[in-house]
Amino acid sequence: MGKIVWLASYPKSGNTWVRAFLHNYITQPKTAHSINRLIDFSVSECAAPFFRQPGETLTVEQVQAKRPLVHEELTRLHPDLVFVKTHNANLALHGIPLCTPEHTAGALYIVRDPRDVALSFANFTQKSVNEIIELMASPGAANATDDVQVFELLSSWSEHVRSWVGAPRRLLTRYEDLLAEPERYFARIIRFVGTGEVDPRRLARAIEFSSFKSLSAQEAAEGYRAGGKGEKFFRQGKAGQWRERLTPAQADRITAAHGEVMQKLGYL
Repeated sequence: MGKIVWLASYPKSGNTWVRAFLHNYITQPKTAHSINRLIDFSVSECAAPFFRQPGETLTVEQVQAKRPLVHEELTRLHPDLVFVKTHNANLALHGIPLCTPEHTAGALYIVRDPRDVALSFANFTQKSVNEIIELMASPGAANATDDVQVFELLSSWSEHVRSWVGAPRRLLTRYEDLLAEPERYFARIIRFVGTGEVDPRRLARAIEFSSFKSLSAQEAAEGYRAGGKGEKFFRQGKAGQWRERLTPAQADRITAAHGEVMQKLGYL
């Protein structure tokens, strides 16, 4: 068994929130852990410096060829488990897995109602909701290579979910459950990653420090370097906003594309 615990999700599904919680629980800071120092205890798999030298250009095939070696290097970042964020689907491309099985200890998969994902993703990218709905239904959807990262293959929202739900040694956590019962569901995460018995006071403090109120206040005070094109990365952190902000036609398009998976996850 490997050492990487994948912190996996489709974009805008709560990955950064869970990373912030883990940092605050594991490191036990006296004040909230900085959102701009989340790499202290977890890393983003797609970060460009893991794959290429400054100024170097790589093709998709070349990135894929390097992925197993990059993942092996990531296992050396810490003596025990290594937490690695990814938005990749748990698929293979050019015959090479996007998340190398032999270096994997397990996966924490965070999922969110795709109707709310569409709204948040549109704000993050400053694209229209209709464009994002189309992207979320595309098997070839990807986050493109740029100055700071190599590409990530998202696939469609449904295929992304299927790929991770079928993975061995994984914990599925719904964003909505973290909002509704944070003590219960964040405690499940701590038990899954194996950091010992859950300390209620430590848990409550980590939940407080990683609340959307706390994260949003940090962003307002110091900015968030990993933020997108939208005005704010940490906006409201609510569930069900799609009911007020999607048109019936938009909601129906999402349901038509992803209804089978949504029903299995309790979203329909």
